[in-house]
Amino acid sequence: MSAKRDPAALRSHRWFGAADLRSFGHRSRIRQLGFDLADVAGRPVIAIVNTWNGLAHCHGHFPARVEAIRRGVLEAGGFPVEIPVMALPENFVKPTTMLYRNLLAMEVEENLRSLPVDGAVLMGGCDKTTPATIMGAISAGLPAIFMPAGPMLRGNWGGKILGSGSDVWKYWDEKRAGNISDAQWADMESGIARSDGVCMTLGTAMTMTSLAEVLGLTLPGATSIPAPDSGHARMATATGRRAVDLVWEGLRPSDILTAASFDNAIIASAALAGSTNAIIHLIAMARRAGIPLWLDRFDELSSGVKVLADIRPSGAYLMEDFFYAGGLPAFLTRIAHRLDLSTRTVNGRTLGDNIAEAKVWNEEVIRPEQNPVSFAEGLAVLRGNLAPDGCVMKPSAAEPRLLKHEGPVLVFDDYDAMARAVADPDLDVTPDHVLVLRNAGPLGGPGMPEWGMLPIPVKLLRQGVRDMVRISDARMSGTSYGACILHVAPEAFIGGPLALIRTGDVIAVDVAARRIAVQLTDDELLLRRAAWTPPPPRYPRGYGAMAAAHIGQANTGCDFDFLQRDGAILEPEIH
Repeated sequence: MSAKRDPAALRSHRWFGAADLRSFGHRSRIRQLGFDLADVAGRPVIAIVNTWNGLAHCHGHFPARVEAIRRGVLEAGGFPVEIPVMALPENFVKPTTMLYRNLLAMEVEENLRSLPVDGAVLMGGCDKTTPATIMGAISAGLPAIFMPAGPMLRGNWGGKILGSGSDVWKYWDEKRAGNISDAQWADMESGIARSDGVCMTLGTAMTMTSLAEVLGLTLPGATSIPAPDSGHARMATATGRRAVDLVWEGLRPSDILTAASFDNAIIASAALAGSTNAIIHLIAMARRAGIPLWLDRFDELSSGVKVLADIRPSGAYLMEDFFYAGGLPAFLTRIAHRLDLSTRTVNGRTLGDNIAEAKVWNEEVIRPEQNPVSFAEGLAVLRGNLAPDGCVMKPSAAEPRLLKHEGPVLVFDDYDAMARAVADPDLDVTPDHVLVLRNAGPLGGPGMPEWGMLPIPVKLLRQGVRDMVRISDARMSGTSYGACILHVAPEAFIGGPLALIRTGDVIAVDVAARRIAVQLTDDELLLRRAAWTPPPPRYPRGYGAMAAAHIGQANTGCDFDFLQRDGAILEPEIH
């Protein structure tokens, strides 16, 4: 256990230890909850920030994990308090959980600021809960440690191993092509999600929890443990114990997060071929910590990084296999020469210390650099007259023939129009066409939904086509794949160049050159801009209206302008 500071220096002492009328009220209400003053006096109060509700499919084990964390906090001499916050179950929230990431971050921050707590365990995993809880904790400025949900077990169907999302998209195309029956599809529904835990592919959930570990915010090895594994409960208890020590040490996220730790996360994401959503979330998290991370840094650091994790959608295996192969610590040994191993982590050791003894047990799952999964890069940032502020692509998940492509455009202004068109067997489309979906960005979506992996038109599916160039100001699921160009900035809804193109225009993409352009003159673009009419706002009131007034574009992390750090974090006085 860490050396204790003066208990009177604890933040919670201002509620429970002072000799005034307000503290009388605080102490009496603790007694009302069934506790004695000895339960809280002089002990660090640890908030267990729980992103669980009855529809939180990936977090179904969190009530049990709360008890494991609580045990660890008590063992270390702290006082645990569960604080429920928004769960954001990815599959159920409409229009998209991304719309509410910043709301959850605000909820976490304000709970930690306003309540008598000294530190926090952040429970998350399902896509937006990881960046949101971390963003809130960074801004609140209290000691905090992240407990990842862990991946679910492998899916199974008809003797085949299934992976969340990635195999759904693949078999859905086969069903649309007439190769899978309704009965087979129903069987697949029953076999693809077999346990608690997040998607077991390298989707957004596993990408972000992995990067939380690289950033130093979890215990080493915490991310890779499957949710149903007994080791996951033990990790939760250890996380609770460590949360108490963090308070005595005064170690906050801002003491751990540096430009170097974010560089490490970018490099790791590239070698994992992680979700493109990580770009948006890492930028937002960095800026909460006062680190000016920009889109070009991702391209700079990702260049030349080979994909070494043979995990779907870019590979063949699943996260359960990754765990048995050594997990994230073993994986990081493969790219250690690219990392700053001196960065700090929540266990008080450096990243280098944490991976020093890690070993790779399966070189098919965690590849050496001389035998990568793909020589294609895990990330590319493209720019041009169609995306002056940048857009992103995962080259390793695309058919190589499409990494340099030129073709006529088929433009859709909204998702419903696109869905109707691609289902039309008589659609005027060829494999060379470039499909474009616009008005799906942070404001246009609203909330930048995961619509970026536009479906292949059924006409082409029946011809055997399984990939084509698709462009959008939307995001796509981290479990998705294909030649999808995403996060076009600025978005069409606010008048970005994507708003000006028309069906029949020609777009050229050259990933190696990092270029994307519509073949129109500047004069023609100016004429079209003059004729463009802004669409009406998506929300006239409420949180949606607030989000529209303050949200940034994809290249700046989609955070609210008033939440990004500006100078020191100042905690208001309690009166």
